[in-house]
Amino acid sequence: MATASVLATPLPAREDFLGHPKGVYICFFTEMWERFSFYGMKALLLLYLTKYHLFGDKAGLDLLGAYGGLVYCLPVIGGVLADRWLGMRKAVLFGGLLLVAGHAGMAFEGHAAAYVDGVVARDEGSLRITYLSLALIIMGVGFLKPNISTIVGRLYADNDPRRDAGFSLFYAGINLGALFASLVCGYLGETLGWRYGFGAAGIGMLLGLCMFLWGQKYLHGHAEPAAPERLRERVAGIPREWLIYAGALLGVAPVAWLMWAAANGTFSLGGEISLALLLMLVVLAAVLAWFGWFLSTQCTPVQRQQMLALMALIFMALIFFTLYEQTYGSWVTFTDRLLTKDVVPALVQAPVAVNWSGQWGTDALTLLARAPWSTWSLLLAPLGFVIAARLSDRDPDSSAPRAVFIAVVVLMLIFLLRDCVVLPQTAGSLTYLGALFLVLLAPLFAALWAWLGRRGRDPSKPFKSSLGLVIAGLSFIPLAWAAHLAGQSGQMASVWWLVLAYLVLEIGEMCLSPVGLSAVTQLSVPRVVSLMMGTWFLATAFSEALAALFGKLAAIDIPEGGTLVVADAAARYADLFWLMTAIGVGCGLLAFLCSPLLRRMMHGVH
Repeated sequence: MATASVLATPLPAREDFLGHPKGVYICFFTEMWERFSFYGMKALLLLYLTKYHLFGDKAGLDLLGAYGGLVYCLPVIGGVLADRWLGMRKAVLFGGLLLVAGHAGMAFEGHAAAYVDGVVARDEGSLRITYLSLALIIMGVGFLKPNISTIVGRLYADNDPRRDAGFSLFYAGINLGALFASLVCGYLGETLGWRYGFGAAGIGMLLGLCMFLWGQKYLHGHAEPAAPERLRERVAGIPREWLIYAGALLGVAPVAWLMWAAANGTFSLGGEISLALLLMLVVLAAVLAWFGWFLSTQCTPVQRQQMLALMALIFMALIFFTLYEQTYGSWVTFTDRLLTKDVVPALVQAPVAVNWSGQWGTDALTLLARAPWSTWSLLLAPLGFVIAARLSDRDPDSSAPRAVFIAVVVLMLIFLLRDCVVLPQTAGSLTYLGALFLVLLAPLFAALWAWLGRRGRDPSKPFKSSLGLVIAGLSFIPLAWAAHLAGQSGQMASVWWLVLAYLVLEIGEMCLSPVGLSAVTQLSVPRVVSLMMGTWFLATAFSEALAALFGKLAAIDIPEGGTLVVADAAARYADLFWLMTAIGVGCGLLAFLCSPLLRRMMHGVH
């Protein structure tokens, strides 16, 4: 992630809205839609591959792991390019364009796979478009994600007490996007057609890009390149700016080839290590080599211990997110096969049959009528802000902007509650539970840590991270028990086991994730904060790949004409979930033992 420089003076008071610069809300909605598109597509990807293109679980998980890993690997490069040359605004716009193109490609589903003489016949043309689309999304996230966060930091003076609250607001946008993504894209993809789920994700990203373009005036030039003249310098006869864009576009092809290789098990070492994972291992080796050199030659003894403590916290995060990413892998397939779907079945509306006419206008109207109400929330929220911002521009002291915004929030909550209870849920849409609990728990944990802090009892970062690991491990117990019940009865277990699992998991995330991000900024040597934030993203990348490897332990391939053997499937899932429990609890207990040492190595950083 690019290092955020900050303003020397705060923005004028008229630039504030509900206590924060208006530019923060521009970043909020841009990131909300970017995360909406990302998680909406991710909620569908594994199911799309296994149910529409008839990939086996292992191949689907390999592609999911390679995609997720590279998504979190490339932001290191995107942050560096923006820092040195491109500037954050240009990087976000370019990344947004790539994302729109990628999601548009995902909406092209082609023909469904079928068995021909016992062999799966797939639409290879549409699959090539899928691999290319995934590559565009990976490259787009690499440019957008690290830089949109940095813009938020530039909108506050370095001594502005609102900074932490501003980032909390921005983080809420991430979770809001993830919450609506599952409800909208997950539902549309599995009920109306895959292209509608993927297409909704693309439309969301397009709207986010439009919002960013509209709101550039509220950024007041603080996302521009530090030295614009360097972008005009010619390298090999080409202006540097266009060379960066061309290099990124050329890089899409090899990334698409990596996606194809992962899905087809080509060039994998030992049948498990894909080329994408091998690339991440090379990046990791380079980072560790740099880290060893930096510690031994560039750090004071105190800095050395603080950096080592930070690496320990990053390693805890890697283990945690290896557990967490099962929610988009084994948890999705387990829910699809062995769990009921509706939280309150008595209130669920029966799905209405839809006969597509083949005419875009008629089909679009039908789609809007059948879409979750949360779809309108995604439009109401930014529209409400645009109206409120313009009212505030005209009269900063008016109460009308606040009233407009509060009314929109109330409507969004009503729509959300309706969709959670009334819509018939699917395995993909139920991934909304994670973001929902995160949104609900965030203010509770913020109040808890503040209450403990006032009494001098706020736990240390190593203690919180250790606790998060243990709790994450415990979250798999309800699912292991659900698998046991399904195996015994031969019937689907209750979805409430999944609800309980998500609640426990998100309690663990609230203990660990915010702590880790804070530790990067506090424990890093100042001049390498960007690189250490990149290391955090790299750990997340490895967690995606490792989650896929573990998920394959419960992979189930149903032959042509065959049916799922519930007892065997349940036993596979139960074994995986108990293994994840052991890893989380075991690593968490080991981390607890190391916590006193790590706390001393942090030298006063709490």
